[in-house]
Amino acid sequence: MAESKFSLFFLFLCGFLTVCRGRFPPLMDGKNMEKDDNQPFVGVNIGSDVSNLMSPSDLVSFLHFQKITHIRLYDANPDILKALNGSKIRVIISVPNNQLLAIGSSNATAAAWIARNVVAYYPQTLISGISVGDEVLTTIPSVSPLLLPAIESLYSGLVSANLQTQITISTPHAASIILDPFPPSQAFFNQSLVQFMLPLLRFLSRTGSPLMMNFYPYYVFMQNKGVVPLDNALFKPLIPSKEMVDPNTLLHYTNVLDAMIDSAYFSMKNLNITDVVVLVTESGWPSKGDSKEPYATIDNADTFNSNLIKHILDRSGSPFHPEITSSVYIYELFNEDLRSPPVSEANWGLFYGNSTPVYLLHVSGSGTFLANDTTNQTYCIAMDEFDTKTLQTALDWACGPGKANCTEIQPGEACYQPNNVKNHASYAFDSYYQKEGKSAGSCDFKGVAMITTTDPSHGSCIFPGSKKVGNRAKETGKNTTQIPEASGGTAAAAAAQKGLHVFLLALCSFFLFIL
Repeated sequence: MAESKFSLFFLFLCGFLTVCRGRFPPLMDGKNMEKDDNQPFVGVNIGSDVSNLMSPSDLVSFLHFQKITHIRLYDANPDILKALNGSKIRVIISVPNNQLLAIGSSNATAAAWIARNVVAYYPQTLISGISVGDEVLTTIPSVSPLLLPAIESLYSGLVSANLQTQITISTPHAASIILDPFPPSQAFFNQSLVQFMLPLLRFLSRTGSPLMMNFYPYYVFMQNKGVVPLDNALFKPLIPSKEMVDPNTLLHYTNVLDAMIDSAYFSMKNLNITDVVVLVTESGWPSKGDSKEPYATIDNADTFNSNLIKHILDRSGSPFHPEITSSVYIYELFNEDLRSPPVSEANWGLFYGNSTPVYLLHVSGSGTFLANDTTNQTYCIAMDEFDTKTLQTALDWACGPGKANCTEIQPGEACYQPNNVKNHASYAFDSYYQKEGKSAGSCDFKGVAMITTTDPSHGSCIFPGSKKVGNRAKETGKNTTQIPEASGGTAAAAAAQKGLHVFLLALCSFFLFIL
């Protein structure tokens, strides 16, 4: 009788363990990955027109360091896909426009593309989507008839590999395919493009793929100055009287991006498509421009991208669809300095090609995305390529009107050696930068300075930024670059889940021994 009870209890316990394992999805770095797949995120685009671009392995390390979990490539670079193996970073790969003709004309070519660029890497490399072409309907309209055939042929390749439920497939569009975008309720797709858009949207609906849109509030503002307030384009808080109101729906719009997203939803609704989600494949703000682009500044780029990240990770949705928050890929990770004019084309990046930040995003409290850019471990130093006279002028300003503390670079002091203008300027620049609280634009000095995450201290010469980090770490007893406390809950959950499984397995082993 006792043995029967033990047997029944053992069966119940093992059944309970199985249920528990089923109810607790797998964790990745303490996070529920099944849930995360459906959560809004901020990713980055990575272009290749960068001189001295870091190696693929260094790139992946950099992405990990910056807590970037989603990227989009403009091709299917095999070296990067190999380097992403086992990284848990999700990547959208792309079919360049110049390959559409061949893929759209041949199922065999499409199948070979899937085998070569997807099957060869997945699932070790987490390919999450395929973007087919880029703004095809507006940039190369002659290829438009082949766009959907190319997508369908590639989708057939995914089906053959049994990957159609793991990898989405779509094509990015320019915002200009939508006419009368404000008020959003009156927006509609360009009638000349409906012959391509309607069958495409039906395909996206059938396959659960997103409508990819490249939305740039920067260009909306530039084309509508005097109508669209700058604050509205930059996600800055607005008083109710300054909010844009859709007269047909009475929905209030506090920022341009939400209005653009809803214009896409209303345009789809006009074609009776209501179950396709908008994915913003590109959005950003340039940090530098020519005389015709006075609003392309570091301050505005910092404000836009910082507020964009907070807005998406707040998960507040859009006024028309508050239950759906579109994920966004920032354009872009690196300044593509090899780009042709205008100047802004080469200055959309969050970082220079050498991985130093163009500016520091203010995203504290928004989780761990790019968290390392908001720590105290950043410094302002002189750039290499400028002559002594130019650097001396900036140094004089920093130690004079800028009121930087230049005591340490005087003769006999700790940072006097090496006795050269670049070394002295770096110390003075960092002193000013730290004094100003690392505010946007405080590390510029007319373009001769740059931000770095590498501590420039040497020997007994300790830079001002190092002193602050050291003092704070000493005072609090904490590493100032640690992940915010919000992540502690997931770490605790992971530990608790692991402990539960170990405990239950131990009990199973115990009763097996008794039986």
